[in-house]
Amino acid sequence: MSTLQAAAPTAWDIGKTTGRNGTGHWRFWDRPLQDLLDAAAQWAEPLRGIERPWLCWNMNERWCLLQQKLVAETGWTPVIGWDPNCGQRPRELVPGAVAIDFNAPLGLQVFYQHMALEFAFLWAPRLAFWHADVLMPRAKMRAAAARFERLRDGEMAAVKTYGGLRNILRPKYHRYWEVLGCTTRGASRDQFEQGCGWWRGFQHHPNAPSDPAERARRDRYYDDHGCGIRYWQRFGGGRVDTIREGWIAQEHFSVITVKHYQRAASKAEEMDINFDLPRITARLGIADLL
Repeated sequence: MSTLQAAAPTAWDIGKTTGRNGTGHWRFWDRPLQDLLDAAAQWAEPLRGIERPWLCWNMNERWCLLQQKLVAETGWTPVIGWDPNCGQRPRELVPGAVAIDFNAPLGLQVFYQHMALEFAFLWAPRLAFWHADVLMPRAKMRAAAARFERLRDGEMAAVKTYGGLRNILRPKYHRYWEVLGCTTRGASRDQFEQGCGWWRGFQHHPNAPSDPAERARRDRYYDDHGCGIRYWQRFGGGRVDTIREGWIAQEHFSVITVKHYQRAASKAEEMDINFDLPRITARLGIADLL
């Protein structure tokens, strides 16, 4: 009998197996909806009086601190969350920043950022957000912040993606992407009430209409994160200020931007392996924030 032990599961493995109920997918949510609503009420407590929160997801300490500094310079408040499967409470916060353990009321193995975004209407008056691997020059940060501040309640801003060139003429694959954006309480609430939103599998949303024709139409659409936002815009009267994908492409440092991207056990390790942070910050003109 071999004495070799199986390799420990990576963060990505857990999100695809035992931790699927924390990935923001309605088909895999296996607890009462009330658990999420009660959790969101707790998330709201530390944000009382904060009008412009900007969600930063801590997957790498150095990147998270840079994001906090950039957000604070725009006059918004950094709000830091993390996935217990591949992140932690940041060891360093900029003055005024708020760290929220979103998973504390739920105790899930995995907690994707989409979990919190779906219920923004319950815990923030408006909420800016971006991926953990986005950094922008100051001029672009100011432009994004100003764009978000102009949103009226009931509106939102997000990056639209077609899912690659092959899908430009296939609207069922079009979606909005949480790589950068901002929602308002009214927009988030309307999405929830119409059975749409950021989670995957919006076809299985608890508020999805039971009408057979409507269900059949929903079933024709892809079920990735943000497909429900696009559906809300297209069929639910949703108002979205669309950010071009190309506008953020040079500032999004992800697996799709590196030719020979190296995988690792965690996102933090991957960001350190694949990206030269001093070089990136120098190119963006923000090296003084390191």
